[in-house]
Amino acid sequence: MTRVLVVSDTHLGRGQEARLEELIAPQLAAADVVVHAGDIVDGAVLEMLARHAPVHAVLGNNDHGMQLPERIEVDIDGCRVAAIHDSGAAAGRAARLRRWFPDADVVLFGHSHLPWHETDVRPDGHEQHHVNPGSAIQRRRAPHRTVAWLELAAGRVAGVRHVDLD
Repeated sequence: MTRVLVVSDTHLGRGQEARLEELIAPQLAAADVVVHAGDIVDGAVLEMLARHAPVHAVLGNNDHGMQLPERIEVDIDGCRVAAIHDSGAAAGRAARLRRWFPDADVVLFGHSHLPWHETDVRPDGHEQHHVNPGSAIQRRRAPHRTVAWLELAAGRVAGVRHVDLD
């Protein structure tokens, strides 16, 4: 089983990465891989995360000057994991993510700061999970600050859950 810690919308400026590290220390200790779905703001956040586990990240709308891809697709434990920062409007999201990443098993996104998990099943039975971890730092309209866990095993999504950090 591979445990993937998913974070997004940390919005931490220079010298503030220790705030995130302290807040999610138990999750970092358990993570095999970390995916950051954008709005990192300062590269030191990614450097800190990389001290704990391999990191994959995408560019968010507040990541000015950072050299990151807008979209990624990576294989993690036989699962196709995709990420993008902004998934667009909630209306039509499932169809849009399926169109952008037709063969991904999981699509991770951020931007809204709202934790989310839904599944989309194609007629051929392929299940795709759509996951927004929320924000570990700025909850905004969400009831809590959150991160998400993906549990991947032998090419399948074994579990998805959100963790309340408050």
